[in-house]
Amino acid sequence: MLKATLKSLLSRKLRLVLSALAVVLGVMFVSGSFVLGSTLNKSFDSLYASVYEGLDVSVTGRSTIANGPTAPIPAAVLDKVSTVPGVRRATGTVFANGARLIGRNGKVVTGGGQAFGTNWTGENDIVKLRSGRAPSSDTEIVINRALAEASGYQIGDQVGVLTLEPKKQFTIVGIFGYSGDRSSIAGEFTIAFTTPVAQRLMLGDTGLFTSIDVTAAPGTSDGKLRDSVRSALGDTFVVRTSEEISRAQADAVKGVFDFLRNVLIGFAAVALLVGVFLIINTFSIIVAQRTRELALMRALGASGGQVIGSVIMEAVLIGLIASVLGLGAGIGVGAGLVGAIGSVIPTSGLVVPAAAVIAAFSIGILVTVLAALFPALRAARIPPIAAMRDAANTTRSLRTLTIVGGVVTTLGVAGLWVALAGDAGDNTLAMVLGGVLFSFVGIALLTPSISRPVVSLLGRILSWSTPGELGRRNSARNPRRTAITAAALMIGIALVIGVSVVATSMRASITRTIDDGLRAELVISGEQLGTAPPTFDPSVLDKIKDISGVRAVAGIYIDGAKINDRDGGYAYATSDVRALADILGLRATSGSVDVVSGTQAILDEETARHYGLAVGDTVRIRCSRGEAVTYTLVGVYRKTGVMDGFILPQAAARNFLTPTPVRAYIRLGDGAPVSRVKDQIDTYLADSPEVTVVDRSSYERQQTSFVDILLAMIQILLALAIIIAVLGVINTLALSMIERTRELGLLRAVGMSRRQIIGMVTVESVVISVFGALLGIGVGVGLGAAIVRALKDDGLAVLVLPWTQMFVYLSLAVVVGVLAAALPAIRAARTDVLTAISYE
Repeated sequence: MLKATLKSLLSRKLRLVLSALAVVLGVMFVSGSFVLGSTLNKSFDSLYASVYEGLDVSVTGRSTIANGPTAPIPAAVLDKVSTVPGVRRATGTVFANGARLIGRNGKVVTGGGQAFGTNWTGENDIVKLRSGRAPSSDTEIVINRALAEASGYQIGDQVGVLTLEPKKQFTIVGIFGYSGDRSSIAGEFTIAFTTPVAQRLMLGDTGLFTSIDVTAAPGTSDGKLRDSVRSALGDTFVVRTSEEISRAQADAVKGVFDFLRNVLIGFAAVALLVGVFLIINTFSIIVAQRTRELALMRALGASGGQVIGSVIMEAVLIGLIASVLGLGAGIGVGAGLVGAIGSVIPTSGLVVPAAAVIAAFSIGILVTVLAALFPALRAARIPPIAAMRDAANTTRSLRTLTIVGGVVTTLGVAGLWVALAGDAGDNTLAMVLGGVLFSFVGIALLTPSISRPVVSLLGRILSWSTPGELGRRNSARNPRRTAITAAALMIGIALVIGVSVVATSMRASITRTIDDGLRAELVISGEQLGTAPPTFDPSVLDKIKDISGVRAVAGIYIDGAKINDRDGGYAYATSDVRALADILGLRATSGSVDVVSGTQAILDEETARHYGLAVGDTVRIRCSRGEAVTYTLVGVYRKTGVMDGFILPQAAARNFLTPTPVRAYIRLGDGAPVSRVKDQIDTYLADSPEVTVVDRSSYERQQTSFVDILLAMIQILLALAIIIAVLGVINTLALSMIERTRELGLLRAVGMSRRQIIGMVTVESVVISVFGALLGIGVGVGLGAAIVRALKDDGLAVLVLPWTQMFVYLSLAVVVGVLAAALPAIRAARTDVLTAISYE
């Protein structure tokens, strides 16, 4: 049996390649994800170890709010640390995100990682001046080499810098780098000021530091020094050794990479699921082709177990070969991605973890064997008398398959319903994934029951000739094979259409929210590219009020906040609450929303219920900077799609992480020319290159642009599943043509031309492809509509179907059908008539 299996496998090399290709692509995605994640994790371990190489102990403040910046450290603490026994040197450091250099084109220089501002404390084991000198006055800066290369600036150039304050002019007097001839640490851009300037621009006041770097005196261990400093300062500050900081920083980054890896593995799982349908179809056709061969083995004494073993052995060999090829391709893909990322973030050699190898072989072999199991069981039931027939019976009852499909589909839909209704608790993600998987499998099992009538109906459109009529009947005569082929295409298209329904509905919901809740003709805003939001000078708001035709102006400040010592809240401040209420249509449900001053605040009714607050109550709000402030609630407003949460006076923004406005709404009087007002505001924003003033339609496009980016990324990742499904159509047709060699020969013998044979095969392919696309569109619309309905209370108030995209995919299905049929059709047309008729 072993020799027979190997000879059978090697005698059909095309079948071997087509069977393995789907597994190769899926395994490539999985192993590549592991290679990328492990390499980046190792790189950041090495990176952070080198960053803190010259540091023994660090002192930082504690975060006042969740995920907020650490509290600044007063200069008096630096003096105290300097006197702790065992301290050789203590250096106060300012290092904060948000120092943006304005390029020669008037825009902020981008292309690196985050943009940091720091104080120049001199060269050390890590930081090295490459050219120029250190800053010695308040108008001088040095920049790292990565920023110099990205901006094209040189020593002596006058440049503008944005920080917590509006644009300031500085002179570049030096360019620095890092040990190991590095231009940056992790692709970041860094600007170094003198210490007083760094404190004022990055922390909002002088005499403050973000951390204190401590080096130990000879003979003092890092751990002992840490304990001594911690004992001297108490629990107010966080004291850690360099090793502890490196580990914490690396772990934080690893969390991001692990998430990225899991996302890529999720898309690989979709690709493998589609590949399962391809492999099932392949082995089903293989079993049909080998009916005589397997039946003769049974007649010669082979048991059912040996027949199963023969098919499974073939599957194991195919899975093994596919795993080896997929692992190699995955390592190549991982290396390519690492190389691309390495141009921004330094990497330290390619890492191929054991998990990548184990996953490659486990998944590749397991998926192939499981997919071949049912065809193998069917092969074992082939009776010896079948050796006298030409093909296996394809007219078996679909009743059992339909019942099982109905049950599985019901379970999948029920799981999705529970998850999307919010009743699954901590198991929501698992319920969603399980529901989608069961739904897809269940619908795939139901597909044979509906394929024959639907495919027959679709085929009538193309059956205006004899070849067309034969192609229609061929696609409908084996519903199982047609269904499995179409189901593979269905999964890929269903996921894309489902995501498109959600994205299109999200875009429409945002647009409706802006249309219904925003009365401003002009909006000042910008696209946030980093952790620091784009801002502008608050004095611009006063200038805009004086423009002829302007009716109202409201500037918006925003920050994370701790509400009554509970994390997770947000606080807004506004320059004019009356104007804001007018522009956003804020309606009071109790109290007044026309005035907030001093320590007064207003908030929406849903947030009020959440915190158990009413007009007249007091609430403690702590923002990113400063101490907690007690506010008195003077009004509750009805939540809108544009605004909800606490609204505070403009003076509260001094405690925000960014104490400058991030957005402004401008309402014009009747008849005021929008273009003229917009041009005048543009002149006031000349020193704020991160923000622009736009009209309503442009603002809507700005707010929905992220939806298009997200949709494009998901479509690219799901393209692999669709490619595998297309391979499935090609595979099915190619193997089907081999299986139907005698039939094709007879058709040629009775007078069909090669062109007619090609037409017949093309019709069959197009019908299957269109059936799969229609099935995918239907399932995708249902899935997307269910998600939109479940998220109705979270802002997705509008259900919109992506009609254009649905039409495009349906049209592409026709093209796919024609292209997929090309090689099998030509092969069929070239079949030698006499050889085909004498086929054994």
